[in-house]
Amino acid sequence: MMKNRRISIMDTTLRDGEQTSGVSFSAPEKLSVAKFLIQELSVDAIEIASARVSEGELNAAKKIMQWAQSKGLESKIEILGFVDQGKSIAWIEEAGGKVLNLLSKGSENHLTHQLRKTIQEHITEINKTIEDASDRGIKVNLYLEDWSNGMKQKPSYVYDLLEGIHVEKLGRIMLPDTLGILTPQECYGFVKDMIDRFPTLNFDFHAHNDYDLSVANVLSAIEAGASGVHTTVNGLGERAGNAPLASVIALIHDHSDFSTAVEERKIALLSKMVESYSGIRISQNCPVVGENVFTQCSGVHADGDNKKGLYFNDLMPERFGRVRKYALGKTSGKANIVKNLESLGIEMEPKELKLVTDRIIELADKKANVTVEDLPYIISDVLRTQQVEQKIKLCNYSLVHTLGLNPTATLSIDIDGEVYQATSAGDGQYDAFMNSLRSIYAKLNKPFPALIDYSVTIPPGGRTDALVETVITWQFGKVFKTRGLESDQTEAAIKATIKMLNVIELEVENY
Repeated sequence: MMKNRRISIMDTTLRDGEQTSGVSFSAPEKLSVAKFLIQELSVDAIEIASARVSEGELNAAKKIMQWAQSKGLESKIEILGFVDQGKSIAWIEEAGGKVLNLLSKGSENHLTHQLRKTIQEHITEINKTIEDASDRGIKVNLYLEDWSNGMKQKPSYVYDLLEGIHVEKLGRIMLPDTLGILTPQECYGFVKDMIDRFPTLNFDFHAHNDYDLSVANVLSAIEAGASGVHTTVNGLGERAGNAPLASVIALIHDHSDFSTAVEERKIALLSKMVESYSGIRISQNCPVVGENVFTQCSGVHADGDNKKGLYFNDLMPERFGRVRKYALGKTSGKANIVKNLESLGIEMEPKELKLVTDRIIELADKKANVTVEDLPYIISDVLRTQQVEQKIKLCNYSLVHTLGLNPTATLSIDIDGEVYQATSAGDGQYDAFMNSLRSIYAKLNKPFPALIDYSVTIPPGGRTDALVETVITWQFGKVFKTRGLESDQTEAAIKATIKMLNVIELEVENY
């Protein structure tokens, strides 16, 4: 087998990908994706539409073809058409298209039950369509729809079909696994059979993912000698979708002796663009482009990466315009936190690092999703808490909010070793908590500050399901602030309040 052969990539996101249930790209969206695929990613060709679908499809195809003509890229833009007495050819010609991907029946079962024609009738109509398109200056590639079933059920039909077609006027023969039924072993054998029987033809392989084998089948097809493969961004397509562009490129580059012209660094950016346009969310664990695929969660992994990149593989995030991350959670441990601190330029003493680690684990147990943007807030909260002597401690509390009734708060608090309890109502849960505190302090004749401002924020870049910072401004002779950091807004305010009680306790003692 020839080594270092370049594999042609035809992306069909804008045609087959748009056949995903619920997906419909607007004309401007189609144009922006087409430009990105060709100019930024450098794919060899794109399939942008199906002929005769709608007026909107025609207008979108016209816009793309106008742009392509201005750049001399018409030959890279392909449109699916049908054996329909020249109607598809006229549609493509009106759109300005120069390449027809002609759909023919690659299995006798489809020919017999869908078209209800003989193989000779089909061959005659295909040849007529090829001749008519060629006469109008339109290049033709040929899809053998349901080819995989054709090879499994009656390969002689596939051979007879190709032997009767004017293949000398065709560009590429495209072999679809239309229903995604092939195993990698079958795929290799069938593709090799086609190449051995028709050595002068160029074959593409078109995979579907019904058994989650599309990417593996792509590798089998190119190893068998296919000169091109078809992809879609994010694996869009009917049913379980098509072979995902990102995974196919990574596989070819890392696990074969072949190459492509595709620019890897732009793949993740295009993936996000198509996610936005299509409304189909990318799975967080989707290879190459998923949110979590370059994130280490285990502290053991982070420790191994620190020592010798022990948990790296060839899929380095920088290849795809991404960065490696280290998750902050209950399994992350100190090594993950150190990695995140390094990215922020922060160094900590071992004792402080343990306190921060314990706080992150505490938050993660509450299912808070802690991000690197939250880390400075956590550090500040932990270190500020340690600086204040804890003479007053909250033992426990209960907040009740019932429809039609004022919220109530019951709490018990330890002041210098004595525990006090109170229950009060209020306009809100925090107000009820404060009323309970005030009642305890009033009975003890202890001074209580005035609350003059209350603000709630999330860390920049953070998420509301992770951390909320509550900053409360108090007046007690002087104006001062305390902060509370928690995954719940009210709990954060209560933490800020307990800090306040310890601050004023020291103030009163020192006075």
